[in-house]
Amino acid sequence: MPASPPLSLIVAVDTGGTFTDIAAFDRDRGEVAYAKALTTYGDLVDGVMDCVRAAGVELSRALLAKHGTTLVINTLLQRSGAKSALVTTRGFRDTLELARGNRTNPFDIGFRRAPPLIPRALRFEIDERVHGRGEVLAEPDPDEIDRLAETIAGLDVEAVAVSFLNAYRDDRNERAVAGRLRASLPGVYVTAGTEITREWYEYERCCTAAANAAVGPRMAAYAARLEKRLGEGGFASTLYMMGSNGGVLSVDRSLREPIALIESGPVGGCIGAGAYGEALGIENLIAFDMGGTTAKCAVIQGGAFGLSSPYFVGGYDTGFPIRGSVVDIVEVGAGGGSIAWVDDGRRLHIGPRSAGSDPGPAAFGRGGTEPTVTDANLVLGRIAAGEFLAGGLDLDRDAASRAIAERVAVPLGMDDRPIEATAEGMLSLAAVTMTGAIRRITVERGHDPRDFALFVFGGSGPIYASSLARELDIGTAIVPPEPGNFSAIGMLLADARLDVARTMIRDLDEDALCEIRAAFAEAERHGADIVAAEVPGATATLARSIELRYRGQKHSFVLPVTGLGDVAALRGAFEAYYRERFGHSDPVAPIEIVGIRVNAYANTEKPDLARLPRFEDETEAAASRPVWFGAAGGWIETPVRRRATLPPGFSAEGPLIVEEYGATTVLAPGDRCGVGALGEIRIEIGD
Repeated sequence: MPASPPLSLIVAVDTGGTFTDIAAFDRDRGEVAYAKALTTYGDLVDGVMDCVRAAGVELSRALLAKHGTTLVINTLLQRSGAKSALVTTRGFRDTLELARGNRTNPFDIGFRRAPPLIPRALRFEIDERVHGRGEVLAEPDPDEIDRLAETIAGLDVEAVAVSFLNAYRDDRNERAVAGRLRASLPGVYVTAGTEITREWYEYERCCTAAANAAVGPRMAAYAARLEKRLGEGGFASTLYMMGSNGGVLSVDRSLREPIALIESGPVGGCIGAGAYGEALGIENLIAFDMGGTTAKCAVIQGGAFGLSSPYFVGGYDTGFPIRGSVVDIVEVGAGGGSIAWVDDGRRLHIGPRSAGSDPGPAAFGRGGTEPTVTDANLVLGRIAAGEFLAGGLDLDRDAASRAIAERVAVPLGMDDRPIEATAEGMLSLAAVTMTGAIRRITVERGHDPRDFALFVFGGSGPIYASSLARELDIGTAIVPPEPGNFSAIGMLLADARLDVARTMIRDLDEDALCEIRAAFAEAERHGADIVAAEVPGATATLARSIELRYRGQKHSFVLPVTGLGDVAALRGAFEAYYRERFGHSDPVAPIEIVGIRVNAYANTEKPDLARLPRFEDETEAAASRPVWFGAAGGWIETPVRRRATLPPGFSAEGPLIVEEYGATTVLAPGDRCGVGALGEIRIEIGD
């Protein structure tokens, strides 16, 4: 009988809006394989397997695999989830519809919120009650549950969410109803709100349970297809899913809590940026990811990225909240595939609609006729027609020019001017949208962008590294190795993680310390047990944080906790944070505890950063092409280099084009760049 192949591959696959990316690290051979394939919307698993084949990955040699997917967020945004029912405490059937009662956009007389995920006809009530102090006042009647199950069974629903008032204090009633419904409704996906979050905010918990139900059946079907196809390819090891909190989850937990994957794809890049920042000794980074559909950015400060809760699906104004840990990301519809269009007032817009992978930009030659950001970059010479994806996808410059002329230049009345002027206008408007997103994640949070380095990745991001940094007055931009596959690289570097949150409303005083310690101890036991089960043999690393606010405020803030011996120290840390964020604090106002949080981590096998870049020991023939730099006078004959031939220590002045598989880096005239020991390109921005 032949010996089994050694398990030495660590594989990560990221499914994006336009491309699916793979990074596979062979720890024994010290080799990394990368590939990109167009995302297959008919079945996302096909795109994953296309990447596996393109990279030549032997799945039978895989030690573990990590996967990030846009399935959950797209399902919710498109309202294409399962037909779901909701079971609530009697009198609270309309919680989803009443929401918060606030008008987020008071000057829009036509403002309407998006309808709730679950319509009123599928929302049901049951007799049960838990007091706000946690006392069970009324237990559900088993006969009533059975009658409810019969009613739901006749409605042909695929999923049921159970969310009861004050269940975060005591979840016995919620667990009892959910358990009995599971037994009575085989084949129906049943989820309870407290299985996802034990925090307060009734509306937010109810939304989270409803969203979890809506995506549960589709996620279960997707995971089953993915595991089957990977197994047919020889994969027999552990599969993890990329969670929105920056850690990986087991498939079993992903199926119970698919809502934890809501930003599964973008967080991989944040993890990678944090790892590179630590290795390079740079504590403060702005991680900027521009792909084919969107541009995303996050702040990494002191080596750590922030988490936000709640997260609003569809935006704060018209969307709905999800309670849970999501990496604090600002996202805008300005990717390489974002479509340029002119409104009735002859104003130019970029996005948010994207050409995606099918039909894609006009230049792809797949039937697309609308002009995109990628088309503009091709027309201006910033990307080359025959070099995209190492020649794997030939681009049609004439088709791109026609689309820009017909759909943008003519409606704007610019058809008598060179096409370069229109294309440059498209890129300038896209840059305004992207710098606006960066200002939202920095200036609006009390940060000065000039105190950060701009860390740029994604298939389209490095094209804009120089221009975005210059616009924001940032002195240094960094482009990591393989930026087009960098979210997949970040997933290679991700550890298993579980976030445990508990609500605890009380004043911050000496009497609170014993209660805080007990809450932390219980949360740590819970987190460590789950992480140990998901990563056998691993020891959990635990980090504490506490949620505080001034008494009477609605908003609260989460601060790390290193010790609990001194209330004065906790108060001092909160006031210092408040002053940094808002410019003032109140030394006498009472502070209130809102809750505690524990982050439990366990290491997973991961590669050494120094082994990720691909270098070639060969002399490259000199090459150049005309590239449009409008501010520098128009077309400039610009040197073009292949990144794999640039060794550590290489330096050059702009203008310069650096090409590689999946991305192109553009240096403007006056910029300088150098290649570091980890293969990163560090760009010093000129005037």
